[in-house]
Amino acid sequence: MALTVVSMACVGFFLVHGVWTQKGFHRKPSLQALPGPLVKSGETVILQCWSDIMFEHFLLHRKGISEDLLHLVGEPCDGGSQANFSIDPMKPGLPGTYRCYGSVTQSLYEWSAPSDPVDIVMTGRYGKPSLSAQPGPRVQAGENVTLSCSSWSSFDVYHLSRDGEAPELRLPAVRSVNGTFQAHFPLGPVTHGGTYTCFGSLSNSSYRWSAPSDPLSVSVT
Repeated sequence: MALTVVSMACVGFFLVHGVWTQKGFHRKPSLQALPGPLVKSGETVILQCWSDIMFEHFLLHRKGISEDLLHLVGEPCDGGSQANFSIDPMKPGLPGTYRCYGSVTQSLYEWSAPSDPVDIVMTGRYGKPSLSAQPGPRVQAGENVTLSCSSWSSFDVYHLSRDGEAPELRLPAVRSVNGTFQAHFPLGPVTHGGTYTCFGSLSNSSYRWSAPSDPLSVSVT
């Protein structure tokens, strides 16, 4: 796993080959991606594992990978402990579902419960789709609007993001009569505006998405 370490103190780290045998000795730490889970190809994302428990060690694990797990000595932070793992640069082999674990002992076989998963997605793998609004980007409060994402590329799935957040909406792409691949996201009744982008992906590479569409601002009057 091509990961490096970002730390606010001089701490040691080493790679652990193999897997741990016991976990759940302590409650789970938290894991977040900074600045966010959508990472352009070639850019950097930091996976920050934090707990209010003074863990001596943290371990970062990617789903489906059972070796080259990165182990880092914890450092004090906000009354607890944390470790910062950096993926730099982002490239095709590194996106995936990550979890972290903590340990208060010297044993590499006794770990906390796993953190909630964080999906790291590489964007920019394919060209950007287009995004439009029907009947238009200006709507009255309480009305409905549909955001349509389309591309000539044969995407299987489209993902819709609002205000730069990780996309929570996804729809299968359908080939239209004009040959483009589209998905239509119904929104409403609309109460607040926002800036939207969409991404396309293939079913066999769910962690590698297209570049984002040009942003589309939806305003509510």
